Amino acid sequence: METFKIVTYPHQAEPATDLSAFCEAEAKKAHDFHASFDVYQETPLTSLPGLAAALGVKEIRVKDESYRFGLNAFKVLGGSYALGRYIAKKLGEDIAELPASRILSEEVRGRLGEVTFVTATDGNHGRGVAWTANRLGQHSVVYMPKGSAQERLDNIRAEGADASITDLNYDEAVRLANSKAESEGWVMVQDTAWEGYTDIPLWIMQGYTTMGYEIVKRLETEGAEPPTHLFLQAGVGSMAGAMAGFFSSYYGEKRPFITIVEPEKANCVFRTAEANDGKLHFVTGEMNTIMAGLACGEPCTIGWEVLKNCADAFISCPDYAAADGMRVLAAPKKGDPVVVSGESGAATTGCVANILTREDLADLKEKLHLDENSRILFISTEGDTDKENYRNVVWNGKYNRYE
Repeated sequence: METFKIVTYPHQAEPATDLSAFCEAEAKKAHDFHASFDVYQETPLTSLPGLAAALGVKEIRVKDESYRFGLNAFKVLGGSYALGRYIAKKLGEDIAELPASRILSEEVRGRLGEVTFVTATDGNHGRGVAWTANRLGQHSVVYMPKGSAQERLDNIRAEGADASITDLNYDEAVRLANSKAESEGWVMVQDTAWEGYTDIPLWIMQGYTTMGYEIVKRLETEGAEPPTHLFLQAGVGSMAGAMAGFFSSYYGEKRPFITIVEPEKANCVFRTAEANDGKLHFVTGEMNTIMAGLACGEPCTIGWEVLKNCADAFISCPDYAAADGMRVLAAPKKGDPVVVSGESGAATTGCVANILTREDLADLKEKLHLDENSRILFISTEGDTDKENYRNVVWNGKYNRYE
């Protein structure tokens, strides 16, 4: 039976963990690297006062990553920064001295030689890696799990990658990519970490902090108050860990209450938090959730180390919650702008909308300390990257709790 489940951890004003990798200085370094690309534009931090009023909270803002680099998703931030850091390390240079104009130059390419980057993805991460590799004049190979959308495959191939949909689930596709990297001498670019493979996953996570840096600077420019609540969706937990680490480091004692949201069919971070036994807990099988970008069964070790200290709550939610979020953002209250958000991007909005409007979920509202003074921040991590499914959900009402 589809349901909402919650695990809460005691809120610590200043988490007892090393967050130096996600501090403001590191986030600025990643931001400046991304800002050096000619396609860079800060993505919108959209205010939704009508929705806030309807849900009974003070403020709702959505960071809309559908505008990122023309790729309709945030993932390129991690892939591009990881490739940049890899190249900088190989050349013995500081990434701060390698803006896009240099890193894309013939001089750097000549020194670097031929490199093939390989990854596994449901779509967005692979497209970002392919886009960056293509710009660098390098090669990329992308393996996708079974059930991946044809549109996402086509978008990756359009960036010059050798891409294919396998008959494997996501975690098995990761293992395939890693085995090919080892046998072919390719460079593995994955946002999940394991023993002996931590540098690139950490660089990917640091790349994601560009979003956090843009958010806090935008709020300060507007003279706005910081969020009291931050909701982050998790697959392996790398984006969630990066953002939780950054906001905890940046705001210190005034950090927001941080909640991690996952699909119940792929809730490996939730299960790990629920067990709370010092071990990672996996989800196996097909994980056939509509939240394709979150259909991951094995937590990122680096991400979990941050989340276990910085996250205050973990929620496992049904697929219809994500579909609800897509519809809420696509059909806004009068005066609010439209936010085109895909299944994974809208998961947090739909989850919170259910919690704030349903009597049977009142206990979750209480555990999350949500009330009329709450200032909520969501990150819509993707737009309509699967347009056919987006229309089926938003236009045709697919995936609802009454089915």
